[in-house]
Amino acid sequence: MNPLTAKTDEAKATCPIRSVLANVMGKWSSLILLVLEHGPQRFSAIKRIVGDITQRVLTENLRSLEADGYITRRVEPGPPIEVHYELTDIGREFVANYKPLVNWALTRREDVYTARADYAARTAK
Repeated sequence: MNPLTAKTDEAKATCPIRSVLANVMGKWSSLILLVLEHGPQRFSAIKRIVGDITQRVLTENLRSLEADGYITRRVEPGPPIEVHYELTDIGREFVANYKPLVNWALTRREDVYTARADYAARTAK
């Protein structure tokens, strides 16, 4: 197993959790990739499907995902101009590996909710 402690800038930069997974495992990035699993989508469709994401945050996350190679951005001349986002091979591979964790979360969410309620009851003052 890779060491989890990073005491130097070099160790931080080469840590796969910090340098790769942290960028793609955020709430918004994960949801965007799951939306794109079903095929290319326009910006407005992604925003509508995700629901509670702002335009600025969606833009930032799309740029980050594109920079890391998970998605591509394709501009089709108009009028009107259309911009489509689509998973790359690495994006599809990530989603295929991520989906079992998503399914686990769906299966175990009631247990997590119960644990949260129990904790809240034990620690309430």
